[in-house]
Formats: sequence, C-alpha cells, structure tokens
Amino acid sequence: MPEDQRRAPARPKKIDEIDPQSDIRVRITGTVLSKEDDSVSLDDGSGTVEVFLEEEDMEDLEESQRIRVLGRVLPTPDSFEIQGEIVQDFSDIDQELHDRVKKVVNTTE
Repeated sequence: MPEDQRRAPARPKKIDEIDPQSDIRVRITGTVLSKEDDSVSLDDGSGTVEVFLEEEDMEDLEESQRIRVLGRVLPTPDSFEIQGEIVQDFSDIDQELHDRVKKVVNTTE
C-alpha cells in the first residue's frame, strides 16, 4: 500500500459510542451473543452490534466467548454494522487487569 494511502487506525470504542458518520475503523471487545453463517452478534455491555466475518474467522468462535474485533464501520439505514478484519480471542484475558492497564496507558499518551 502506498505510504500516502495508509489505513485509518482502529480506535478503541464502546458500541454505544460508535458514530457511523465519523468513525471509519474501530476496536471493540465483547461477548458473542449469537453466531450466524457469516456474522456474530457482539455485546460489550453498552450495546450490541452485528459483526460480519470471513469464514475462517468464524470457525473457532462460540457463543459466550469473549473476543476483540478490529474492523470497518459500515453505516446502515437504521444504525451500523462492523466488517471484521481481525478477530482476537479474549477468553483468557483478565478483564480487570486489562482495563487498569488501558487506563494507565491512556493517561500517559
């Protein structure tokens, strides 16, 4: 990819904070509520969103699994959905410790 056409960074967001008019790429962490053929419904405690994924990303996902998704925000007539680009398993992440580290990092940036 040419240097002047860099991909927008995936900004950390809560689902209810995502603005489909201004957010291009986001990073969300949540629990898989349901799984379809090409998408999952993801809940982060602030809301839910449908995340569309490639077939190989869907294979290892299960309901109730905690994941982090980096993806593009796609506006819809009523709301938005996410086109997942990277899926990370967060099942074994200590969420309390993760939140504390994020807070420390965000105050030093």
